[in-house]
Amino acid sequence: QVGHEPLPPTVGRNVLGRKVLYLPGFFTYARHIVEVDGKRGLFRGLTPRLISSTLSTITRGSVKKAFPLEDMEHVSNKDDVKTSLRKVVKETSHEMMMQCVSRVVSHPLHVISMRCMVQFVGREVKYSGVFSAIGRIFKEEGILGFFVGLVPHILGDVIFLWCCNLLAHFINTYAVDDNFSQASVIRSYTKFVMGIAVSMLTYPFLLVGDLMAVNNCGLRAGLPPYAPAFTSWIHCWRYLSAQGQLFRGSSLLFRRAPVPATCFPLD
Repeated sequence: QVGHEPLPPTVGRNVLGRKVLYLPGFFTYARHIVEVDGKRGLFRGLTPRLISSTLSTITRGSVKKAFPLEDMEHVSNKDDVKTSLRKVVKETSHEMMMQCVSRVVSHPLHVISMRCMVQFVGREVKYSGVFSAIGRIFKEEGILGFFVGLVPHILGDVIFLWCCNLLAHFINTYAVDDNFSQASVIRSYTKFVMGIAVSMLTYPFLLVGDLMAVNNCGLRAGLPPYAPAFTSWIHCWRYLSAQGQLFRGSSLLFRRAPVPATCFPLD
C-alpha cells in the first residue's frame, strides 16, 4: 500500500500471452521479510491490531445493547417491497451507527499498528510498543494524531454497508423468485457475494485511510520519495488517482507493475 517495492518486477505473460511486468506477490515478500527481519518480522503491528479488533468487537456489542434494534417480521414477497425496503434501511442505519462508533474507538490502535508495520521500509524503531507509541503520538501530534485517516475509513464503511445491503435487497426481491425451491439458499449467499464485490469498489477508501495514518509522521514510508506530505485525504486521493494507483496493494498474488515501470525500485 505504501508503494515500497524493494524487489524488482519479473516478466510474465497475461491471459492473452503478452509479456507484462509482475510485481512480487505475498509469498515472495513474506520470504523477503523473513530474510531481513526473521519470522518475527511477519508479525509487526500484531499487538495493536489485535487490541483494535477487540475494542471494535466490544464497542459494537455495547452499542447494540444500548440501542437495540426492534425486531421486524421477515419480508420477501414482492407485494411488500416498501415494507421490506423500510426494514433494510432501518437495519442498515443501525449497523452503520455501530460501525462508525466502533471505528472511532478502535482507530487509534489501527494507526499505531500501521506505523509499526511500515517501519520495515526505513528500518526504524520509533514505534516499539503500544504504550510508548501512544505517548509519542500524543506528544508529537496531539489528540488528532490518533485519528488521522479516520474520515476515509468511515466513508468506506458507510458506502460499503449501504451498497451491499441495498444491492442484496434488490437482487433478492426482483431477481430471486419466491416460487423457486432454492430461493432461501440463494438469498442467504447474496449478501456475502455483494460484500466481496462492493469491498473491491470501496478499497480506495481503505488505501487512502491507511496512507494518511502513516503520512508525514516521521517515518520514511510516509515521506518523499515514497509519498508527498499530503495536506488532506482528498489530496492523497487525487494524487493516487492521477498516478492510477487507487487500487495499489489490493491484490496479494497477481500484481501488475504500473506503467511506466521505470519507477522501480522506489528507494
